[in-house]
Amino acid sequence: MKSRINRAVSRAKYAAIGAAVGAAVGGLLGRNTASTGGALGGLVGAIVGEKSVGVKERVERVRGRNAEE
Repeated sequence: MKSRINRAVSRAKYAAIGAAVGAAVGGLLGRNTASTGGALGGLVGAIVGEKSVGVKERVERVRGRNAEE
């Protein structure tokens, strides 16, 4: 359960950061582009957040296995 919550929080955090960056970059070009940039940035951020938590969990599993040996 804890890993599901961590994954959701990480995904939300990266999605928010990605949306802000995408909207800022898109805002340099125009109002409609800011909206599209925010949406795409949020999508990319959510994907990055999902992947980073998965990698952290795998590293912790490997470290746990090495400690047992």
